[in-house]
Amino acid sequence: MRSAPTILHLDMDAFYASVEQASKPSLRGKAVIVGGLGPRGVVATASYEARVHGVHSAMPMSQARRLAPNAAYLVPRFALYRSISDQVMALLRALSPLVEPLSLDEAFVDLEAGGTAWDERSARLVGAKLRADIRAVTGLTGSVGLAASKMLAKIASEEAKPDGLVVIQPGSEREMLAPMSVRTLPGVGPATGGHLRRAGIHTVGEIAEAGEDELVRLLGKAHGHALYAMALARDARPVVAERETKSVSVEDTYDVDIHDRMRVGLEVQRLADRCVRRLRGAGLSGRTIVLKVRRYDFSTLTRSETLRGPTDDPAVVREAAARLLDSVDTTGGVRLLGVGVSGLADYTQEDLFAQAAGGAGEEAADGEEPEPVPDPRPEVPVERHWSAGHDVRHAEYGHGWVQGSGLGRVTVRFETPGSAPGRVKTFRVDDPALETADPLPLVETPPDLPEPMRPREASPPRPLEA
Repeated sequence: MRSAPTILHLDMDAFYASVEQASKPSLRGKAVIVGGLGPRGVVATASYEARVHGVHSAMPMSQARRLAPNAAYLVPRFALYRSISDQVMALLRALSPLVEPLSLDEAFVDLEAGGTAWDERSARLVGAKLRADIRAVTGLTGSVGLAASKMLAKIASEEAKPDGLVVIQPGSEREMLAPMSVRTLPGVGPATGGHLRRAGIHTVGEIAEAGEDELVRLLGKAHGHALYAMALARDARPVVAERETKSVSVEDTYDVDIHDRMRVGLEVQRLADRCVRRLRGAGLSGRTIVLKVRRYDFSTLTRSETLRGPTDDPAVVREAAARLLDSVDTTGGVRLLGVGVSGLADYTQEDLFAQAAGGAGEEAADGEEPEPVPDPRPEVPVERHWSAGHDVRHAEYGHGWVQGSGLGRVTVRFETPGSAPGRVKTFRVDDPALETADPLPLVETPPDLPEPMRPREASPPRPLEA
């Protein structure tokens, strides 16, 4: 472990909810919950105002509604979140070539590798400037932890929340960790925490006192050794700039169980097409097709098929997913379906196109996409769908967002990130003057982003002046 707190961990504060509050003036300072709004949806992020009521991420949305009935419930806007994440990651890459993103709103940075920090003072200055730059570029806040290891930097950022900065000085780690709950350590979830609690171990300091042999007896060799090392603040993991993508997948949870076998098959083909679009968007192909089916009784089945080589052809993936579905009993209903591709590569193998049954996988002329699978059900008029929280534009009233819809009506609040809280209007769902719109920037004129730092040797410590 290094001798200076030059590993930085950034965690954006209630990221999805904060983006929604920044883009919607009427929601600032109010409880906002982002996630799936169906009866089986879960909370993706809750604002700090919603957390006061006990709402947290991964909670069933039905429970969140009971705890915070007056909160604003919004459907995620992942394209917007990803664009803002790109801005934040650009700021991090300007500090060091070693940036390890963990998600859209969280990353480690090795400041020493970038030559931007070499001691506590320089690291603290970098952390403070980063927080200011994030606010200037995105209008949002992030919490920063600085320490001599990844584990401690992440713990420090948790202590800094919300909108703060905490530095853990080398040499003070064990004293700082000792009174903390065992759940503070990575990998200690409810099950492991329960084992430790039943053994009378409640704090990190008590883990260290128990000794390695006792932890191995309680938790097994691998977990026991790892947990003991963490309790002693030992963590030599490096910041890794590129994290290899293991698989690409998509899945949907249905509000009502699907019983019709033909409908299940159509959903699987639709998911296969979505998965391929995501695969191609990442410039990847894969050779193992995976089908996931969660049945009415919550039992989850996974089936996979490995092809002769990697493909990104939608017909091949559809055919493989259909074959996998043939081996699954869906009697009783299906509540979740997923299609994934693993065994990834950055090329395709042309002869795989022949694997699609009946010639359906033959390469389309001029690189065109194969025709979509027709839906045999009779055509019926489709009511326009307006997702809560998503952007719209009205020919007369301008830019706004959907507050809610139902019974043939949609309610819109007309406001922008830079306006005062706006007025509310209700329209027919098929109003020709109303259309979907792209999100507006959270900051009207963000400053220029710095150029990402190129890999180079770390700068040596600056000599003390005489």
